[in-house]
Amino acid sequence: MSDVVQKARELRKNQTPEEKEFWHFLRDKRFAGFKFRRQHPIGEYIADFCCPEKKLVIELDGVGHDLQYDEIRDKYLNSRKFKVIRISNEAVRSDRDRILIKLLNLLES
Repeated sequence: MSDVVQKARELRKNQTPEEKEFWHFLRDKRFAGFKFRRQHPIGEYIADFCCPEKKLVIELDGVGHDLQYDEIRDKYLNSRKFKVIRISNEAVRSDRDRILIKLLNLLES
């Protein structure tokens, strides 16, 4: 098993509270029938949430994110034709419904 797959498994077992909350809405095609995967390996990177059908990656960002690393990672994902959306953990806690509406609009466009 590759290091990336092993790391993804570990991350699935140790989700942040915000990831757990967000996953509740995305799992099992609950979100408008779209299939999402959590802690999904893409190359050498791991996406918090990924909708392969729409080539969409959702990243939940907490404090202390490495912006330089994120930029490199986003460029890689974009080169693989993925659109990356970044959402702060604070927004997940305080404005979840608005975020889900915007996400639905994006997925349906």
